[in-house]
Amino acid sequence: MKRALKETTSKFIKIRCPQCKNEQIMFGKASTTVNCLVCSTVLAQPTGGKSRVKARVLEVLE
Repeated sequence: MKRALKETTSKFIKIRCPQCKNEQIMFGKASTTVNCLVCSTVLAQPTGGKSRVKARVLEVLE
């Protein structure tokens, strides 16, 4: 008996910091606060499901 693999609905997101314009990639369902690697601005906060993104989303990566 073969079981079908369940496809994930979570994606990686490319975002841009509103302060320093740094671009970085984060997981869409991050379980911890995501800070900018350059200026330490909070870019996303966990909500128990998808993260609340406070930065500009540039691209959703497959």
